[in-house]
Amino acid sequence: MNMTKHDYKQNAYYIIYLIKCALTNKVPAKEKLDKMDMSLLFQVAEEHSLTAVTAYALESAGVFDKSFSEEKNMGIRRNIIFDAERSSVLAELEKAGIWYLPLKGIILQKYYPYLGLRQMADNDILFDPSKRNEVRDIMEALDFTTVKFGESNHDEYQKPPVLNFEMHNELFLPEYEETIYQYYENVDKRLIKDCDNGFGYHFTDEDFYLYITAHEYKHFIQGGTGLRNLADKYLFLEKHGEHLDKEYIEKELRKMNITKYERESRELTLKIFGGERLSDKEKELLDYYIFSGTYGTVERIVEHRIEKIGGGLSAKAKYFSERFFVPVSKRSEDYEGFAKKYPMFYKYKILLPLLPFYRLFKGLRESRKRIVPEIKTWFKS
Repeated sequence: MNMTKHDYKQNAYYIIYLIKCALTNKVPAKEKLDKMDMSLLFQVAEEHSLTAVTAYALESAGVFDKSFSEEKNMGIRRNIIFDAERSSVLAELEKAGIWYLPLKGIILQKYYPYLGLRQMADNDILFDPSKRNEVRDIMEALDFTTVKFGESNHDEYQKPPVLNFEMHNELFLPEYEETIYQYYENVDKRLIKDCDNGFGYHFTDEDFYLYITAHEYKHFIQGGTGLRNLADKYLFLEKHGEHLDKEYIEKELRKMNITKYERESRELTLKIFGGERLSDKEKELLDYYIFSGTYGTVERIVEHRIEKIGGGLSAKAKYFSERFFVPVSKRSEDYEGFAKKYPMFYKYKILLPLLPFYRLFKGLRESRKRIVPEIKTWFKS
């Protein structure tokens, strides 16, 4: 169902209110609930991966909506399956003597008051980058299918019905933000050894906060990032805020050049979940989160990329050429990844000139929701 920007924003504000109720164990007020259209509310909550936590708030007030309840139950089931399968993966990493670090949602889900409230599309785990092939063997031995390997800073593995694991050999790529990439280039030196296993590691609370802030910032400046990140930040600060070494955090934020972003996002988070009035500038910032969805929008990603490489017609041309780029020399750092992803074209190299068009039509067939907005944004940027 389509809705106006005004309606979308209003429903986002309802969701913020309901999240606050769920996280603080309060029953939503009837006069608020009476104003809500469940179908519109669900659409916005789904785009921000907040259907489960919204469902808990609604059900606490006796409001049972089929779509919300199904998503909540699915979220609980998904988390149980993820937790069980992750235990198997980590046990195999232990046997192989490969160090590992669970990331993001694996840790953040523990701050939510009930199982399944923090919806997860995947599990992210950082591991010893020298063991990439060994990790692939482990995942495939556990009946995962390798979806992507050697193409980025993480390899992707899937297993029915809902499992998606992203195994990271690095936390960030240099094309995102060079200062952040350099800061985390030797991240293993920042890790603390777990006391209850042989090869598991974790961040200090300060370094975990720095990491989730840097990760959030990466999404924020590219395609945008949504309300779930604000809920994550709120719960983390509620748990640890008073005990964090703020001087250390400030010093490290300056190294990554994200001091201003951290301050503004933190102040916004504490205000919206604390029920404080927002300034006009803070309302504008909240709008950016609201209209980004969980993972940002394709339009913003394209606009950011074109702006980053200089803007104007020349930047558009460069962006277009990069999207159609096909490595033909083994000296190219992208060659191996392309060869694995498109083996037929690299086996019969006479076909390589056709690969850009194959990629375009494959994208239109399989990822139309991404490709079409990308093309439209390219023409209007």
